[in-house]
Amino acid sequence: MVRAFVLIDAASGTPAPVCQTVCETEEVVDAHVITGDFDVMVEVTGDDPQTILTTVTESIRPLEGVGTTRTYVCLD
Repeated sequence: MVRAFVLIDAASGTPAPVCQTVCETEEVVDAHVITGDFDVMVEVTGDDPQTILTTVTESIRPLEGVGTTRTYVCLD
C-alpha cells in the first residue's frame, strides 16, 4: 500500500467545495482545508505509485476549482 499527500491550490471561494468533492474519490482517505501556500490537503492511498498518479491526474486535477497540485509520496 502506498500513501501520499496531495496539496491543492484552489480557486478563490472554492476550497471547501473542492475538499467535499475530492472526498468522494475512492482512494481519498481524508481531506482538509488548510492555510498556507495551498488550500486543501488530501491523503490518498493506492496499491502502487501508478494508482496515486492516476487518482491525481484523473480524479483530482479535473475537478472544478482545482489549480496547481503537489503530490508527496510517503516513504515510511
